[in-house]
Amino acid sequence: MIETRLLRQFIAVAEELHFHRAAERLHMAQPPLSQAIRKLEDELGLLLFERSNRNVALTAAGASFLETARCALLQLEDGVEQARRVAAGVAGRLTVTFIDTAHFDMMPLVVRTFRHQFPNVELRLQEATTTAQVDAIRTGIADIGFMRWPGIVIPDLTFERVAQEPVVVALPEDHPLAKAATVTLADLAPDDFVATPRAEGPGLHDQLIGLCRLAGFSPRIAQEARQMQTAVGLVAVGLGVALVPDSLARGQRNGVVFRPIAVDAPPEMTVMDVVVGWDASKRSPVRDGFLATARQVAAYDMQHISFDH
Repeated sequence: MIETRLLRQFIAVAEELHFHRAAERLHMAQPPLSQAIRKLEDELGLLLFERSNRNVALTAAGASFLETARCALLQLEDGVEQARRVAAGVAGRLTVTFIDTAHFDMMPLVVRTFRHQFPNVELRLQEATTTAQVDAIRTGIADIGFMRWPGIVIPDLTFERVAQEPVVVALPEDHPLAKAATVTLADLAPDDFVATPRAEGPGLHDQLIGLCRLAGFSPRIAQEARQMQTAVGLVAVGLGVALVPDSLARGQRNGVVFRPIAVDAPPEMTVMDVVVGWDASKRSPVRDGFLATARQVAAYDMQHISFDH
């Protein structure tokens, strides 16, 4: 490997074509500079300069190497600057995972705000279930994720709530309760339910099953869907009813209606949380910048979520 010091010394001599002037430019004595150029020529096995008592001229090999040396130093300087920007969190690459319903509200605003604040960061967005996101973050495939509360102890990950929305029921438009202002959850006991598999998000699954049990029944799950959007689609074709986040009610969907539910349950069970999860043991200024943006965008003060209960 050629030292960058030798490259800078060579460039100075090549541009000045005079060892004394080059030495002054480099703030060094001439003999050490001459020795440095000979060392460089020995390392390369090339004659870079034609020397005489009066003149110094580049050889053809020296002229070619001059362009190489300039490019190498410029690339190194660019690399150092890029590394500094990455270390400062204003450049780099960030992989963000998200659940399908996160894009309705917060996700687009967080992404737009972050891209405006950090235009040199390459964002990679990947939709995934909560369980898949947890696995991706733990294995380093993803840096941060928007997900539902996992509902299980994951000691190496940190979670923070960034959004919260009411639980509503999705009903086929010809359902007997479709025109009710509010649906009492107990009235749905005879119905088939569409639900997400527990393996894809145990926290949300257990929460919704728990709501039904507080209403006095265990739901009969006739269909499973990995994504909430798919669950609503199955409701629209009459395969059951589903408990979903209120954000899904804001989109136009033929064949399905959304209604608030009434159930005697603790308030925290009647809302769905969106949390961000990340591995705090891995240092990432870019990820921290994204997390700060998510906190800025959140409609209310974030609250740290503990899984010790």
